[in-house]
Order: sequence, then structure tokens, then C-alpha cells
Amino acid sequence: MCKIIAASIAVGTFFAFADPSLAVDRDGGAQLAAMCASCHRLDGGDDGIPTILGMSPELLTRAMLSYRSRERPSHIMRAIALSLSDEEIATVARYLAALSRQVRP
Repeated sequence: MCKIIAASIAVGTFFAFADPSLAVDRDGGAQLAAMCASCHRLDGGDDGIPTILGMSPELLTRAMLSYRSRERPSHIMRAIALSLSDEEIATVARYLAALSRQVRP
């Protein structure tokens, strides 16, 4: 029985670390990033709104906090930043940093 449990833990750990976005999503980054997808597109496409895929978590966190404090002007981004806690901003920033930008054909 212990061997089965140990094997299950090993397999789960492998899959969690095999894809960085899956590992980061353990804390709900994908769910939080869904609100970003409607404007920023999470497929890497750029229709005038910059992509945030692969952006460093520190840079994205700093940007979100700047929107919240009105250092950076944007009514939409300020509203989103105000709707998230500091921890949620850090979570979504880690998740988006783990995603690689995909280029549309």
C-alpha cells in the first residue's frame, strides 16, 4: 500500500513540475487569469492590447499595483487591480509568467 501511495505522489509531482503553468496553477492562477483573457488574449495574439504572457511576475505585479494606486492611468485596469488582493495579483502574475507566448499563424 505504501508503494502505491509513494508512486502516486511521484507521478503527481512529475506532472506538476513538467509544465510550469500547471505547477503555478495549483493556487488558482488560471482562474484568475481568465479575467485577463478577454482583453489581453492568452493565445499570444496581439490586437493592439499588449500581451502579458511570459511577463516577469515582478513587472506584472508592479504594474498592477501602479494601476491600483493611480500611478498608471487606466480605468479598466484600476478596477481590475482593485478587485484583486495582493496575493491574487502575485498568483496571476506567477501563472502568466509561466505561460509561453504562442504566435498565431
